[in-house]
Amino acid sequence: MIKITSKHLEVTPLMRERIQARLEKLSRHDIQLINPHVIITQEKQQFKIEASVGIPGHKLFAQAKHEDLYSAINAMGQKLEKQLNRQTHKPEAQRYTALKRDEEALDNDLEGECEEDCAA
Repeated sequence: MIKITSKHLEVTPLMRERIQARLEKLSRHDIQLINPHVIITQEKQQFKIEASVGIPGHKLFAQAKHEDLYSAINAMGQKLEKQLNRQTHKPEAQRYTALKRDEEALDNDLEGECEEDCAA
């Protein structure tokens, strides 16, 4: 269930529906969303949308401002989707796998040294 909080305006069913639809697009990544919370604020001529969503092992946060509320919702959703995509594909990244290989090689070297020292 998505928690939606608003400051200086009332959350209409259409706004709630749009936010839920935008966050449902994140479910394409097959990751459980933990305690999604959206805050809507009206500041002078703009709407400000902030969203924080927990995923296993990480927390996503996005903020967007726009004169049109629904454009701000879409911008916020795109930012969350980009962060989620980055997190889900992190193990496939070249830099990440190279780092893992270096750590494993270091661990193997340390284990070999320990066995030599323990045998002596």
